[in-house]
This record gives sequence, structure tokens and C-alpha cells, in this order.
Amino acid sequence: MNTLMNSNHDLAAAYEDEQLQVTHFHARSSKFNIREAWTAWNGYKFADYYYDAQYEYFCVRNSCATYDICPMQKYYITGKDAMTMLNRLVTRDISKLNINRVTYLCWCTDDGRMIDDGTVFRLSEDKYMLTSGSPCIAWFKKAAVGYDDVEVTDVSDEIAALAFQGPTSCEVLKKMGLEGIENLKPFNIMHFPFKGDSDKKLTISRTGFTGDLGYELWIDPSQALDLWDELYLAGEDYNIHPYGETALNMARIEAGFILPGTEFNEALKTVHLHHDQTPFELNLGWLVDFKKPHFNGRTALLKDKTDGPEYTLVKLDIDGNKAADDSYLYDSKKCKNHIGYITSTMWSPVVKANIALAMVKTKYIKGQIWAEIYYSKEIRPKQKIVECTVVNKPFWAPARARATPPLRY
Repeated sequence: MNTLMNSNHDLAAAYEDEQLQVTHFHARSSKFNIREAWTAWNGYKFADYYYDAQYEYFCVRNSCATYDICPMQKYYITGKDAMTMLNRLVTRDISKLNINRVTYLCWCTDDGRMIDDGTVFRLSEDKYMLTSGSPCIAWFKKAAVGYDDVEVTDVSDEIAALAFQGPTSCEVLKKMGLEGIENLKPFNIMHFPFKGDSDKKLTISRTGFTGDLGYELWIDPSQALDLWDELYLAGEDYNIHPYGETALNMARIEAGFILPGTEFNEALKTVHLHHDQTPFELNLGWLVDFKKPHFNGRTALLKDKTDGPEYTLVKLDIDGNKAADDSYLYDSKKCKNHIGYITSTMWSPVVKANIALAMVKTKYIKGQIWAEIYYSKEIRPKQKIVECTVVNKPFWAPARARATPPLRY
């Protein structure tokens, strides 16, 4: 029976591999995945972890590491009406976004429910690149209807992209010969000839999803493996290593960043009414600009701001060291009045605290919050009721993430 089960598992894994694409860096990154710990992202074979998630996390926090973002969705929005169309689509005002700048934003349905979040890059006067974690091409093309001069192009497979994060990341890029990279400010872009060839362009943005010093590297797929080799050669003395989804999730929780499917459900994929969220529920009201012209969801979002959201996403410091996975939250230790739930949680090695992101009924945020935690000890189920403290700042926000030029490590 065990032999049959193992055989079926192997067949299922082989079938899954046949259905998934590999990224432009897979020929190099796969050699690090000695555990064969793969998952999937947007139809790509993707690493959950390579060697050990904890080790990869410490590479991000103590040295430098790469994260393959080829599966991220990338769209060119071009034409004279590109800015107007985008400003109608997203909640943030991008009319003053300068060339070679990046900003974080989100877009909503007409009911003000959040579809996704992402970043927009202004590459030239009439050319933008919009990125997102999930495919949004159909929504973007609908948003472009009625504009005379705007084109939406899916270039997800036509751009190789690599996140490069950690305190020594700038030193490695300098060692690669990228002159002036230390002067690149957060949310800015620089362009370099790759390997001295002006016909080969490497674009670097000072962006990332770890809350640490970091960059994202964008290049033509034909140059992807050469970029990997150059980067890893320069980073050899800096303990460079790839990191997977698990380590990224640890880093982004410490930074207080939200994740689709965890902190919020994408509105176009949600079945149950109001099981999706608004930007105000996700504590992203600062992304909604009511001073600009009309945009998708404006009327509903204005009502949400005026009335106040029922739930608000908060950061919690939880007593003890037991992770509050899928825990309910209450307004007293008696656990009678349910006021919210945990969305993400971890024991933070760098903060040395039991931290979490949670959705809490807004009217209870300033009061006592208790978490009901279930865990196992020597196979036996245990329960704890512990107090939580709301934290108003990111759990991890080192000065090096904003310093220009970054300190040398």
C-alpha cells in the first residue's frame, strides 16, 4: 500500500511539473533547491524554500539574498492617455509621479472593494509599468475602454526580474561596477548598460518586499542567466543566497506588509459578500486621494471613510512565544465577545517578539485584546489565552532601508 501511495505521489508531482513554466533564472536557482521544495505562482514553478527557510531569512536580514520575481505580473500602460487612464483606475494620485520614480498603490471595484495592490513605474513621459501579484489584464483592458490613445500590454513573460535584498546588497551592486548605485533613493529607478554594452539595459529600482535595504533588478530574459552569474560572482564574499516564499513571508510580516490571500481577498475572486476588504479596512487609507478626479470606487470609499470601516488591520505584539495561527481575538480573557482574527503571525528572530497582523473590529482597537491560542506540546493539545498590544509602527524598519547612500557593511 505504501509503495502504491508513493508511486501515485510521484506521478502527481511529475504531472504538476509538466504543467508549470520555469522562470528565466531557473537554470541557476534550481541548483540551490536541494530539498526540491517547490510550489507554484502564476503558473510558474516556484521555490517555497531552497535549503532552509530560517537560514534564508537570516541571509536577508544579515547579508544579501535574491528572490525570483519573474512570475510577478507586469503590464506596460502606454500612450498619451496612459496617465489619465491610470489615475482613473487606481485610488492614489499619480499625476505628479516623475519619470524614473515608483510608487505603491491599489485599485478597487466600483463598490470600493480592493482588487489588488502593486507598484507603478514611470519609465518615460507616456510609458508606465504596473506590477501586481495576480493577473489583472482583463480588468486593466476594461479600464482602458473609452480612451483614444492608451494601450495595455502584458509583458509578464518578457521581463526577467530579481529582488535583491539585505544590508550588503548595495555593496555587491557596487562590486558589479554599477557606478552611482549608492545614490539611488528609495522608490527611484536607475538604468545601466549591462556588462558595458549600451544595447543591453539593466534597470534597477530601490524597491522590495522585505522592509530592509534592497533593490529589484529588471532585464531582458536573454540576459537573465548572465545577470545571475555576475551578481553571484560579485556577492560570493557576501554570503549571497536565494530565498523562497517562506523566508519572504517572515520578512514581510516584520515589515507589516500585506499579502493577497492572507490579509485580504482579491475582490474579483471572492465568493461571499464582504469577505473582501476595502483599503480603509486594510489601514491603507493613505493610498486613497479624494482630491483627484473621479476614480473607481470613489463614492463607496468616501462612505467607508465617513462611516468608518467595521474592521481595521492592526499589528499586534502577543505575549509569550506561541504563534497565534488562525486565532480568534476577544475583548476580555473570558473569550466571550469575538472581536477579530489573526491573519499572519510568527516569532520574529530579529524583533525577539511574538508578532502578528490581525483584523480587529475598529471600535475595539483601543481596548483590551486577547488571543485564544491552540498549540501542541508533546503531542497533547494545549490552549492559552494571552494579551495583545497594538503596535502602530512596523515591527522592523531599520534606518539602512532609507539611508542614501546606505552604510557600508
